[in-house]
Amino acid sequence: MSGAAASTEAAPPFRPPLIPLAVTVALGVGIPYAAAYCTSIAGILAGSPVRGWSTLTYLYVQHGFQLLLALISIAALKKLQPGNYGLRLPERGSTYLGQALAWGLAFGVLMTLVDYAPELISGTTPRLDYPLTTGNVAGWLGFEGIYVGPTEEIPFRSLLWTYLAANMSGRLRFGRIDMAWAGVIIALIFALLHATNFATRPWPLALGQQIYAFALGVLYAYWLEKSRSVLAPAVGHNAGDVVEYAILFVWVGLG
Repeated sequence: MSGAAASTEAAPPFRPPLIPLAVTVALGVGIPYAAAYCTSIAGILAGSPVRGWSTLTYLYVQHGFQLLLALISIAALKKLQPGNYGLRLPERGSTYLGQALAWGLAFGVLMTLVDYAPELISGTTPRLDYPLTTGNVAGWLGFEGIYVGPTEEIPFRSLLWTYLAANMSGRLRFGRIDMAWAGVIIALIFALLHATNFATRPWPLALGQQIYAFALGVLYAYWLEKSRSVLAPAVGHNAGDVVEYAILFVWVGLG
């Protein structure tokens, strides 16, 4: 956010309703974990348990199930809470695609600086868990640059934001920023789902990821609300992630 002075216009009061919040948290946590369970079952039924899969293969399948479960949930909720859930093209003149690309590129660089700070400080090259083959590079860039946006933004922004914004009053107003508090709540859930990194990474790096994941979640929600389409959030999400991986691969490739 900018450092502009807060708006003098009074914002509607923030009143978090317990039942919609509980439903939102249940869906936000439940869908990714249910998708992971579906992936494991699919592996067993296919005679190829997921413990033998590469991380990339697992992520493609798990995110596919995540998207499917989100679309099923949207179809069910539409009967109680009608709406387009961002599953439409933005109106001309309010696409926010330019902002999404610009902020995505900037955050891609920022995420690299945060995630690989120890290597940058020590002047060492990051180590990958997989060989830098053409297949791996294409697979990861395709996942981060095309696949991850819709398979994460439809569950978190299209589904969760649309439902919670319709059931929770109050808006956040600061300078020129004017958005529903629902976007901030969803961004917090989105960030906390990455908290498992505290168990596997040094806490300063994990904390840095929490901060930028929350900031990105707020941006994604803002673009969805203003454009009424999930396109800008998905594009911004893809842009940031693919920039980080592109920098990583060039860095490792040059040694």
